[in-house]
Amino acid sequence: MSDEPHAHVSIDELPAHIGETVTLKGWLHNRRSSGKLHFLQVRDGSGFTQVVCFKGNFDEELFKRIDSLPQESSLIVVGEVKEDKRSSGGVEVGATAVEIVAEAEPFPITKKEHGTAFLLEKRHLWLRSRKQNATLRIRARVIKAIRDFLDDRGFVGMDSPIFTPSACEGTTTLFPVDYFGDTAYLTQSGQLYAEASAMAFGKTYCFGPTFRAEKSKTRRHLTEFWMVEPEVAFLQLDGLLELIEEFLSYVVQDVVKHRRAELEVLERDISKLEKVVPPFPRLSYNEAVDILKDAGHEFEWGGDFGAPDETVLSEQFDKPVLVHRYPAGVKAFYMKRDPEDDRLALCVDALAPEGYGEIIGGSERASDLAFLEEQIAAHKLPKEAFEWYLDLRRYGTVPHAGFGLGVERTTAWICGTHHVRECIPFPRMLEKITP
Repeated sequence: MSDEPHAHVSIDELPAHIGETVTLKGWLHNRRSSGKLHFLQVRDGSGFTQVVCFKGNFDEELFKRIDSLPQESSLIVVGEVKEDKRSSGGVEVGATAVEIVAEAEPFPITKKEHGTAFLLEKRHLWLRSRKQNATLRIRARVIKAIRDFLDDRGFVGMDSPIFTPSACEGTTTLFPVDYFGDTAYLTQSGQLYAEASAMAFGKTYCFGPTFRAEKSKTRRHLTEFWMVEPEVAFLQLDGLLELIEEFLSYVVQDVVKHRRAELEVLERDISKLEKVVPPFPRLSYNEAVDILKDAGHEFEWGGDFGAPDETVLSEQFDKPVLVHRYPAGVKAFYMKRDPEDDRLALCVDALAPEGYGEIIGGSERASDLAFLEEQIAAHKLPKEAFEWYLDLRRYGTVPHAGFGLGVERTTAWICGTHHVRECIPFPRMLEKITP
């Protein structure tokens, strides 16, 4: 079999090869036997399929060995692709030859129920399960859809640095790093650098890992997560809201179109995702506070919304809701103030429905040099670390706006997954840094 007389075909390509003899390379996911037949569930990373081994096609020793193969043994199978609407993908493979590449040791993740702590310790193996595989394939499609949307609309991808000399979102959630004797920090956001890129290219985005040293154990938090941050020169808040609507709708509908099978594996109600098209409901912060009070939820004006508040608000709608104009005191220093009410920032959060909370945060950025200098002083930030940022206001300042979207939270919402830890290959959390 090492000469591969038949074409190697991936499992997701099998429906296009009905009636042909092909070679499959993969791992044994499950098996059962019925007398003269072995039914093998084989996976290869692209999908799962059934391989049927008839006793008459094999010598007695190999047929017997196949019947006792442990899960995750690696195999090379040669066989004919046959239509079978009952099987995954509508096909199965009638094997004429099986090569056992490596017989696995007993697999630690069995059919019995396992606790999440155990599964996270075996994350490198848990990735092989059907639902985890589906979730991460959807995550990969989310990332592709994000890039396709932005690239096709003239945004230029510009990477922001991971090491930064200062805080962007707040000084209490930074990971310090020794940088040749000085202190640097793992980035909380690439936004400030994206603003500089936007002044050079007009429409840009950065996309990469970001880090928050938040001592939080909620289902929405990771210490390391991925974020895309588009930034647009000459864009103001109203245009930003429209961009967010178009962007989110595109990403969700792209996943529905290209990853329907994976959504079905996760038993996701796809009809809810199909409703995610513009226009989205919009609420001012003041209107949102009124909704919370009408729902009997205690909330004092001026505070930021926590997870319970976001859940109450998002459950009122079947699409993401855009909440805008929060009190400036709970938002970042770089946000422009509302000219009609100086207490408010020209900002927006997109709250996903079904209780998934904030997946996007954005704003119109302050373009006035004197205002930014005042804010840096008021927040007790080191001005020298922001001189380059202030240069953007000294040399051709313009109105501009942007947002950041968290990939894992967005993936969790689209998948209907309870915790973001399952929406990244190897999660990093407050008490979790292995494997």
